[in-house]
Amino acid sequence: MNAVHDTLARQGLVRPLNGRMLAGVCAGLSRRFGLDPWIGRLLFVLILFVIPGSQILVYPLLWILMPAEKPAFSPTPTTF
Repeated sequence: MNAVHDTLARQGLVRPLNGRMLAGVCAGLSRRFGLDPWIGRLLFVLILFVIPGSQILVYPLLWILMPAEKPAFSPTPTTF
């Protein structure tokens, strides 16, 4: 599974930490293809009307396969 996550991450297909609605799949796809997340979500719903039931299979599969975005560097707090 790590190989799949690494491959998708190299291609820019990651679920972002910010801007998620559910799992971040539509936001990640939108970011990868240079779209606004709301346009990506709208396209996802429109495809549901064209191919009914397809998203019921595709969304959970992408949720599993697309890695979550790694958080930006944050220094660890030090205690004195």
